[in-house]
Amino acid sequence: MKSDTRQDLRLNPEKLPAHVAIIMDGNGRWAKKRLMNRIKGHEKGSKTVRSIVTAARELGIGMLTLYAFSTENWARPQVEVKALMVLLKRFLVSERDELMARGVRLNILGQMEKLPEDIQEEAEKTVTLTQNNQGMALNLALSYGSRQEICAGMQALAREIKAGQIQPHEITEEMISDHLYTRQMPDPDLIIRTSGEFRLSNFMMWQAAYSELFITDTLWPDFTREEFIEILINFQERDRRFGKVKCSTSNDGSPQ
Repeated sequence: MKSDTRQDLRLNPEKLPAHVAIIMDGNGRWAKKRLMNRIKGHEKGSKTVRSIVTAARELGIGMLTLYAFSTENWARPQVEVKALMVLLKRFLVSERDELMARGVRLNILGQMEKLPEDIQEEAEKTVTLTQNNQGMALNLALSYGSRQEICAGMQALAREIKAGQIQPHEITEEMISDHLYTRQMPDPDLIIRTSGEFRLSNFMMWQAAYSELFITDTLWPDFTREEFIEILINFQERDRRFGKVKCSTSNDGSPQ
């Protein structure tokens, strides 16, 4: 059931972004500020994931992508990586019933083969179980790196050229998009980054060409439904021209 809060009612359902992507940053700093182990920050952050997924679904967002684990994150201390994998497995298993009950379809974006085998198995189970759900699509970017994604896509196109299936001059932007993890998905209309860092960090660099960006100083564990809604309201107030100029008219109807 959708929330009737006064804040929710400020949103225009017809101007909601079709696809929202979030760079979830700040778990470690959240823990450090409280003199806690970084893993405690990740545990608190996992609760925020559940809250924001619920909010996005209730508000009518069609697709939500969460940058959960990057290719660069493998270089973190092994104890932290293992803890993140435990939290990920817990999410994949514990949220299955909720995803099914709410009609949410799960997709995994990234180098699945680099994840531990038990994580791969649980991810495949949840993806398969939810694949026919018609509600919101939830994309988890795991072992994901945009440069690696683009590189793999170009290698696939090169193989097609070598096989004589296409010619180099026939390559289009649409063909490149179809060779990325996000094939047949809309580009994100809005990318949110928490913790105040002004960079994409190797996230959806092709897809973000015309995404609206919003940077918040809030650390991910402190990110709330209320702030999410305020960001969506800000998005709805922006003028998206996609590189074009709006043509205004004079009083006599002639273009200015």
